[in-house]
Amino acid sequence: MSTNLLSTPAAVGFGGVVQEYLWNWENQQLRVVYETLGKGSPLLLLPSFSSVSTRLEMGELARLLAPNFQVVAVDWPGFGESSRPSLNYRPEIYQHFLEDFVKAIFNTPITVVAAGHTASYVLQLAVKQPATFSRILLLAPTWRGPLPTMGASQQIAGFVRELVRSPILGQALYKLNTTPSFLSLMYRRHVFTDAAKITPSFIEKKWQTTQQPGARFASAAFVTGNLDAVHEQSDFLGLVQSLTVPLMVVVGESSPPKSREEMNALVALPGVRSVVIPGSLGLHEEYPAVVLEAVQDFLFSPEN
Repeated sequence: MSTNLLSTPAAVGFGGVVQEYLWNWENQQLRVVYETLGKGSPLLLLPSFSSVSTRLEMGELARLLAPNFQVVAVDWPGFGESSRPSLNYRPEIYQHFLEDFVKAIFNTPITVVAAGHTASYVLQLAVKQPATFSRILLLAPTWRGPLPTMGASQQIAGFVRELVRSPILGQALYKLNTTPSFLSLMYRRHVFTDAAKITPSFIEKKWQTTQQPGARFASAAFVTGNLDAVHEQSDFLGLVQSLTVPLMVVVGESSPPKSREEMNALVALPGVRSVVIPGSLGLHEEYPAVVLEAVQDFLFSPEN
């Protein structure tokens, strides 16, 4: 698979060097934007999948880590500043992308910090290629998309996904579900815990992310469960049980009940280090300094 690295100085980031990684998928070239900050051992930051997914949600955490690590944060294909073509977004795409990206950018085992739904992809790669990561930190990990979590069947989820992908009606439905008022409601319900941080300017930036051309395709795939890399709790836990890499999990004390149940099952496994801190599913963005304080012993330990 041919790839190239090109500088894109016009991009707006969190203070690092912004570059693009040209990745080929099924004879189509995708532009993937990533940002590097700091010096030291390599550390990969993976933002969670969501309608507002962007590496900038990891920005403050990246700045806090930069004095000790060379931090790389990436916009997943279909999200952020990366290309958003009308692909049939599914796990295979992200499994191949993560493997190719890590192989192209790094030449040594790395620390990886993955938020939310990206946990399964990291765990799958770690089981497949144990030498890829030196340690894994999962922040508010989930494995099931919003609609399946709410109890929607695969048939209903698939119908909604195709509806959102449709040219006219799909665009209208997507716009209704990404209005500033809806985004604010989403953040108040299960992403942030401090309503004072959900300012109009904050929501405006999130809304701008949702309005990029092609934004609805990967977003619809996530919401409807088409980015679920596993489909049973036993499969998710089985990945953890197969790990040979040190693992730590950060749980938000205000996580939604169903998500918290899944996290509790994960941290109950032997060998999994864990900590509970304030926050919910967006704890990495809302409380980055608290996250770092809670995990610094794990991140800075010489264990490999």
